[in-house]
Amino acid sequence: MRAIVLAVLSVATLAASQQPKRTPDIHFVPTPEEVVEAMLRLAEVGPNDIVYDLGSGDGRIPIAAARRFGARGIGIDLDPKLVAQASRNAQDAGVADRVTFVEADIFEADISNATVVTLYLLTSINDRLRPKLLKELRPGTRVVSHQFRMGDWQPDREIVVDFRPLFLWRVPKR
Repeated sequence: MRAIVLAVLSVATLAASQQPKRTPDIHFVPTPEEVVEAMLRLAEVGPNDIVYDLGSGDGRIPIAAARRFGARGIGIDLDPKLVAQASRNAQDAGVADRVTFVEADIFEADISNATVVTLYLLTSINDRLRPKLLKELRPGTRVVSHQFRMGDWQPDREIVVDFRPLFLWRVPKR
């Protein structure tokens, strides 16, 4: 009986460790590959960039930044299962030395090293995130959002790829 109780507790502990620390604000929806490519091109990502993907899901944006553009990437997601999947995907893509995935809350994570930030979040989340972006990111840092704007912050550029709007902002001088 004691062995059964210990086994149940062990499984419960493992399951709990694979759950997000809080309920995510949005569920993961993969960004189509052609949109990933367009986002990175819109941001003019290059080998000297550090691309942070907030709400990184399966890791496709930081992985593409490393594979196609030679950049380094950081993915931040609340869901430990997605973080583990993204890490496996980076390993499979051969870029695990340049891409890292972190289980963290995007509102609390340190993003100050980013030269590019990518988002596929809701407008309401972008609006909540905007003060953090403007406070923590260096002037000139590029922010690209798939589909959703950031309140009254007017984008520097806007394009449409496969009927999907993409927005680019540059963090202004303080």
